[in-house]
Amino acid sequence: MKRSAFFLLILFAWLVASCSPSPAQLAVKEKVRPSLEKYFQGFDGAFVSYDLQNDQYTRYNPERCTERLLPASTFKILNALIGLETGVIPDENYVILWDGTQYPTQSWNQDHTLKTAFQNSVVWYYQEVARRVGREKMQQYVDAVGYGNEDITGNLDSFWLDGAIRVSADEQVEFLKRLYSGDLPFSQRSIEIVRDMMIFQTEPDNQISGKTGSGLMESRYVGWFVGYQEVRGNVFIFATNITSSSPEANGLKARDIALQILKDSMEK
Repeated sequence: MKRSAFFLLILFAWLVASCSPSPAQLAVKEKVRPSLEKYFQGFDGAFVSYDLQNDQYTRYNPERCTERLLPASTFKILNALIGLETGVIPDENYVILWDGTQYPTQSWNQDHTLKTAFQNSVVWYYQEVARRVGREKMQQYVDAVGYGNEDITGNLDSFWLDGAIRVSADEQVEFLKRLYSGDLPFSQRSIEIVRDMMIFQTEPDNQISGKTGSGLMESRYVGWFVGYQEVRGNVFIFATNITSSSPEANGLKARDIALQILKDSMEK
């Protein structure tokens, strides 16, 4: 009996060791790339990408990837989903009339649809979406998704710009993974509409979808570009953010950085 018990114990230990990933296997699941620092000159920043095919993360500045920042206009992705799901916006072609307010960004000074407002990052349109949704339903969906710190304290129509909500680069990627796979508490129709609106750049065997965001948080300017790249039969879900005391830290700059990283990665 003792010999049998000993044999079973050895067999169990062997099975556990066989099924457990080795340190080398674990290392393959995440790559840290300090060399990406060259893309972020003049900014504090982070980059995280998830390789869907190989179940692997690549990160620049891993600690910063966990830091929660103001989402700014990247929140339009979730705001659009909520607007569609609640029915306050019937589809991507729904027009809200411009009220005549003059904005510094000329493209905002006209009527817009959900899709054109997304593509031009028209703040006033998505403020109206949030007002129509209402605070109670907005909070319900933010909670259901588990978006960032889930704190929509502040003005209902601008909390993502000047309120308490915060989200990290890692959390943006997890949210977008669920969006891409359809694993969010929204109908497939709503998800497909938003995914279509996010398409930013299309080339043969290389399509990039994403959203920029620019904001000011506690005397720091914040820039975001988040999305996913469908290339050569694989998908890379990514988030980039930058901060600085200078307004040069904005969504357009974050987008330039992310696109250059993605381009250079393709060429290797």
